[in-house]
Amino acid sequence: MELAYYSDYAVRLVNTEEPARNKDSLTSVDAVRELFGESTQMARRATDADVTRFRSVRARLRAVFTAADSGNQSQAVDLLNSLLLEFPVSPQISGHDYLDDEGRPRWHMHLADHPSNATAGYAAIAAMGLAFHLTEFGADRLGLCQAAPCRNAYLDTSTNRSRRYCSDRCATRANVAAYRARKRLEAERSESTGRSADSAQASAPRADA
Repeated sequence: MELAYYSDYAVRLVNTEEPARNKDSLTSVDAVRELFGESTQMARRATDADVTRFRSVRARLRAVFTAADSGNQSQAVDLLNSLLLEFPVSPQISGHDYLDDEGRPRWHMHLADHPSNATAGYAAIAAMGLAFHLTEFGADRLGLCQAAPCRNAYLDTSTNRSRRYCSDRCATRANVAAYRARKRLEAERSESTGRSADSAQASAPRADA
């Protein structure tokens, strides 16, 4: 498994909150455990205390995406480095569940579970995954959805670095909103032009005057 895969951990955590909509789904230990996906061993270590700790890490990860999205790459890297220092990882070579055609293990890098608590384990994996994604693809590949009020985080993997939305749904909603805005502007301009023409006609001197 490529280490950049773990960057999805960061996206999942950041997107448990929608600040503009005043929504937060990270409200219970069950919500924390769901973030781990198939990593049931780490999920079982989660306790009620991890809810608050996860929220703190979430805010710091969102700050990384915010800095990158605004073009401040140095700040994004500094914020991410502080997470990497606080939550170090233990990389290991693994071959479990991955066999080639001859039945031999397909060796790959794996991040070992953190021994202290669920938050430290998740934060270490999320930060390291995001770091690998940033260094492999660039800080400008970390973005926040441009379809207001959504500000979900996303990782741009497009070939031309053109992604601006977190999902097809938000892209469609933004395109519809932009289309309607253009139509309103065209209608307003047309109405304004009509009023100007009427005004000019009314003020023009009559030929029989």
